[in-house]
Amino acid sequence: MGGVSTAERDRVPKQDRSRATRQRLLEAAVACLAEHGWAGSTVAVVAERAGVSRGAAQHHFPTREDLFTAAVEYVAEERSTALRALFPDGPADRRAVVFALVDLYTGPLFRAALHLWVAASDEDQLRPRVTELEARVGRETHRIAVDLLGADESRPGVRETVQGLLDMARGLGLANLLTDDTARRERVLAQWALLLEETLG
Repeated sequence: MGGVSTAERDRVPKQDRSRATRQRLLEAAVACLAEHGWAGSTVAVVAERAGVSRGAAQHHFPTREDLFTAAVEYVAEERSTALRALFPDGPADRRAVVFALVDLYTGPLFRAALHLWVAASDEDQLRPRVTELEARVGRETHRIAVDLLGADESRPGVRETVQGLLDMARGLGLANLLTDDTARRERVLAQWALLLEETLG
């Protein structure tokens, strides 16, 4: 009989376990970075939080920089997927899109990314990796925003308007780290939604 060998049978569960371990490490790294900042987030701390050995953590991520840049990238991808899932049919009500985009900058991902940016400003090994990661995440977020807003970037000023929205969202995310100013934020976003309607047509 052409059955499946024991080695083949064991490989899939082992791959699944490896993938699950990697995901637990990434999620733990983001949580640690958001809660404790760069200084308080070591591979050992993350491994303990994830419930895996330090050796297993280093098998997946040989350096601390590998772990934390991968963690922020992983959650950024998750958030991009979640944003698209909110509007599965493509271009949507622009006001709803504006509010959803700003939500990207008010959760633990943004807090974790901010700690990574601050660390990268002082860490020569980390800086080029974070700069490249942020450029990639920024391009993807811009692309999603253009799609969801139904924006025609061939028209003058449209690209800059969408980028302005994302820059403002980041600024609101920073302000939210210090105070929860939901009411003021909602008024600002409502005004931006009106401006977008006028600019995007």
